[in-house]
Amino acid sequence: MTKKEIHEEGVRIIREECIVQGVVNESQICYVLATAEWETNHTMYPVKEAYWVSESWRKRHLRYYPYFGRGFVQITWKENYEKFGKILGIDLAIHPDLALFPKYAAFILVYGMKHGTFTGKKLDDYTSKFDFDFVGARHIINGKDKAHTIASIAKEFLL
Repeated sequence: MTKKEIHEEGVRIIREECIVQGVVNESQICYVLATAEWETNHTMYPVKEAYWVSESWRKRHLRYYPYFGRGFVQITWKENYEKFGKILGIDLAIHPDLALFPKYAAFILVYGMKHGTFTGKKLDDYTSKFDFDFVGARHIINGKDKAHTIASIAKEFLL
């Protein structure tokens, strides 16, 4: 597959997972897509945190190793792998690389953003009858880090 085809496939998988989980508001879907776009370095394919370094580097430098970030959104820490593993019915704590499988990565991304599993903030917290707060919604994942950049990406998905 080409990079473009991989990107399109990631968008398709995430859009489908949004619908399966009842996320049907187009602004919310676009924000979920923008989050994955950013968190995967624009590949729209599940990645390992610091994918450009070696496993031995991760082991030496990441205090939550082997529960470093994986997926469309970088889940970290053993508790989160256990939590999502329980929801999915798989043992992510024993096999954390399963979070790299697109179907599991998409589920984790959408479920976490819909239910506020990552930070306590969820998509509906940033949705009003008439608008969606694309900048504020970054709190769902990571405070204010790159909030305006991700908001711009989400608005591009809306076009």
